[in-house]
Amino acid sequence: MPGHLPKDLCGVSGEYFVASVLSQLGFIASLTLKNTRGINILVSNVEASRLVGIQVKTNQGSKLKWILNAKNEGFVADNLFYVFVNLKGPQERPDCFIVPSPTVADHILNDHRKWLGTLGKNGQPHKDSQIRNFSDESRQYLERWDLLGL
Repeated sequence: MPGHLPKDLCGVSGEYFVASVLSQLGFIASLTLKNTRGINILVSNVEASRLVGIQVKTNQGSKLKWILNAKNEGFVADNLFYVFVNLKGPQERPDCFIVPSPTVADHILNDHRKWLGTLGKNGQPHKDSQIRNFSDESRQYLERWDLLGL
């Protein structure tokens, strides 16, 4: 598929794109080192009176669904946000979904419980796993940069 990136380049592309958008919005955005757990970008307003951490999750294609881990259920703070990036073709602007971490944690916990309560292939119960999914099919968090409170 033209424009399809390997997983590692997809993630890096999303992080740099988010940092670019934040800079264009007039904020100070700094990518963290790769060994920084759970935060890809630190961003503040120009007065440095508010600082937030951002975890970037990037996918590519038409599905507005991102894969997370069970650990994300407990990764919650008032100044921590997720930016879910949907890369499209090389000539199209990606979509960004800005979601507070408590909202993500609640969503993936409830979604996973619901999934466990349904039957899988051949009527078998689903086996528990560490995989979690986040989606925003309603697009309520699309381009909601204002939620950062910067």
